[in-house]
Amino acid sequence: MTCSSTRTIVIPRETKFLYFNKIYGHSQFHVKPNYWKPKCLSKDSNPLISSSSDSERMAAVEPLTSGASGRINALFSLRALRSLLLLLNAVVLFLLLPFRGQRRASSICSGEKVGKDEKQDCRRKGSSSSSAVMRVPAAMVLRRSAAVILDQEAAARRSLAIQRVVEDDDNDTVREFSLFTSARGETLFTQSWTPVSVVVRGVVVLLHGLNEHSGRYSDFAKQLNANGFKVYGMDWIGHGGSDGLHAYVHSLDHAVTDMKIFLEKVLAENPGLPCFCFGHSTGGAIVLKAVLDPKIEAQVSGIILTSPAVGVQPSHPIFVVLAPVVSFLLPRYQVSITNKKNMPVCRDPEALVAKYSDPLVYTGPLRVRTGYEILRTTSYLQQNMNRLRVPLLVLHGTDDTVTDPQASQKLYEAAASTDKTIKLFEGLLHDLLFELERETIMDDIIQWLNCRV
Repeated sequence: MTCSSTRTIVIPRETKFLYFNKIYGHSQFHVKPNYWKPKCLSKDSNPLISSSSDSERMAAVEPLTSGASGRINALFSLRALRSLLLLLNAVVLFLLLPFRGQRRASSICSGEKVGKDEKQDCRRKGSSSSSAVMRVPAAMVLRRSAAVILDQEAAARRSLAIQRVVEDDDNDTVREFSLFTSARGETLFTQSWTPVSVVVRGVVVLLHGLNEHSGRYSDFAKQLNANGFKVYGMDWIGHGGSDGLHAYVHSLDHAVTDMKIFLEKVLAENPGLPCFCFGHSTGGAIVLKAVLDPKIEAQVSGIILTSPAVGVQPSHPIFVVLAPVVSFLLPRYQVSITNKKNMPVCRDPEALVAKYSDPLVYTGPLRVRTGYEILRTTSYLQQNMNRLRVPLLVLHGTDDTVTDPQASQKLYEAAASTDKTIKLFEGLLHDLLFELERETIMDDIIQWLNCRV
């Protein structure tokens, strides 16, 4: 791999390079497409494959996928709008209930026709202070119960995340976990991978994508360990072993702030070592927004983005106006139709089964507030791409249906970085590090890092 500072590279499935002269100061790789044909898998080798045809194989895999970060269009579709309007009507009626309750409470002691027990309570109020009755609204009890359930669910996820770290007995890597408290008082789960017999030359901070967790990138982290890079991963709020409703993001700015705090902790533990940030999908958007802060920019030696969420648009402009209102009134509402328009996020059936059978991976419908936060953040990034000055490596599959590869190209062109590279992989989908060509992609990332250490 050539350690050039600025170039665009398009990678087909079976790479055959033809080199051309440099154009406008940027070296371009043009390739001859050599279309990949998947090997036939027998029915016995994978339960998802029901026939030998490619179309039937993809149809069999598709129901397992969720691809929640790619469901923004479905979230703000006309069908979803009709459902939300019905819910808004229900919300209005619900808001009127407290006034009805106040009228009923005042009538108990004013002589209106009420139950015998309630009248007796009113008579006893003045006779004995010890017999006073404390009435707790049912709504308060329900909210308290919901909070307890939420805490228990987060604790169960954290326990599983910790168990996986403890049970990892790789002889070449020391895997550890730690917890830290955010500025909002929430507990966040983090983990690290440290090489045993290789001298550490640099540090990589890893941010996972929407609905997943940092533990999914353990194989990638161990590859980095083998090349002298210590890796830190953080489960951002609502994900993996961290606090919060599973996959619910009230504000992506919270995740950006948490990453900055975590980054300071990592730098304090590794003084003098160059630090790089890796982000996938929505994690890439978090990394981008963080490094736009001049203080973080000065501390980071470069960023690597796979399928970054910098180009997500609703199906109609009207939903840009409606999204803030609906997300404010019904932030946790789940739009069920967002589960029906998804494409597979990689072409490896085994990787798909592993992802969507993982209890730490959220597979339900996208919540309204989460979708709005992705729209809001991507809009901000599109308006501030020209402020990006750190060394940059962007990798994206041309057939990605979750995030837009053309938006990654625009990011590359607009970034003010003097050291920037983009690689577009022909025919690959969203989860590049879980594609059949994952080893090649990992090697490209490691070579890029080696050139900058």
